[in-house]
Amino acid sequence: MNDPTSDLLPEGLEDRLPQSAAAAARIERDVMGVMGAHGFDRVRPPLVEFEKSMAQRMDGLRTRDMFRFVDPKSLRTLALRSDITAQVGRIAATGLGKAPRPLRLCYSGQVMKITGDQLDPRRENLQIGAELIGSDSAAAAGEMVDLAITALETAGATGISVDFTLPDLVDTLASSTFPLAEDKRDAVRRELDAKDAGGLKQAGGEAYLPLLFATGEFEEAAAKLAAIADDGALATRIEGLRAIASRVAGRARLTLDPSERHGFEYQSWFGFTLYAEGVRGALGRGGTYLIGGSHEPATGFSLYPEELVEAVKADEDLGARLFLPLGHDRAAARLMREDGWRTVEALSETDDAATLGCSHVLDGTQARKL
Repeated sequence: MNDPTSDLLPEGLEDRLPQSAAAAARIERDVMGVMGAHGFDRVRPPLVEFEKSMAQRMDGLRTRDMFRFVDPKSLRTLALRSDITAQVGRIAATGLGKAPRPLRLCYSGQVMKITGDQLDPRRENLQIGAELIGSDSAAAAGEMVDLAITALETAGATGISVDFTLPDLVDTLASSTFPLAEDKRDAVRRELDAKDAGGLKQAGGEAYLPLLFATGEFEEAAAKLAAIADDGALATRIEGLRAIASRVAGRARLTLDPSERHGFEYQSWFGFTLYAEGVRGALGRGGTYLIGGSHEPATGFSLYPEELVEAVKADEDLGARLFLPLGHDRAAARLMREDGWRTVEALSETDDAATLGCSHVLDGTQARKL
């Protein structure tokens, strides 16, 4: 008796059928083309590395999310990557350690994690990204936000919005305007991230309550944030945000949530999240950070286009199919393929052009519409 569950896939994994696979391939190709056109060179790290190497290159990268196993050669623990950013940091610090800075690198590949979450149960993702190694300035951040918007536009996303945040905001204010003991900062960060005013007071962060209201459309929220008394550190952050916003003004809807921390555990002064109309959840995240081990500043972003694929796959053009009957002119068929046709060759007299999804048939040296 056949086992009805033998062909089931593990939870969080799925097959991509032709329409979906074509959309995913086209999006990857188009986005990587944009990055290449902007001077970013592609790198291709391996699927598996030593766990310790990946963990030390990125603060906030949780090794417990990775599939781990022992390498029979070295007897050291290996990990299947859950994020490519850390691998690019290793490449920048080692193989390209002496390359001129700023160094522009891009990548694309599959990543895997042990479990999904309630909002997104998917465990395998396509990750496409770019990293500008050697600078975390407002100018570098502006370039990367601009590039991310261009990449999404080229991929077919519409109604793009970008939400800015300041991941180190609590530390910035705790060391100046709103003094806060080191042992209370994690609790204040947590309550700010949860937008819990009561919890924030209980955690000793009453002075930080105005941050909960400095959110929304960028200009309005930035003005509220600027109104908070500060000795200069916060003003510098706001100046940087406005410089970034001015570069992409009119390209996307801009919002600000200065205390957002979820997903920005390893970012330094600036972070951003990307969304698009008709696409569920975030399409990507980015920001400034320090590469673990070398402590070199960098700015980058990662796109996770799986939901965009779902949104656009129905409109993906697979290309016109041309049926090649038995005994067809092979030279003519080759010329048709060079001209962009997808040919489907008959294997027997019973093969039918319409049944096989063809819109035309090769008649001599010409394509005849069915």
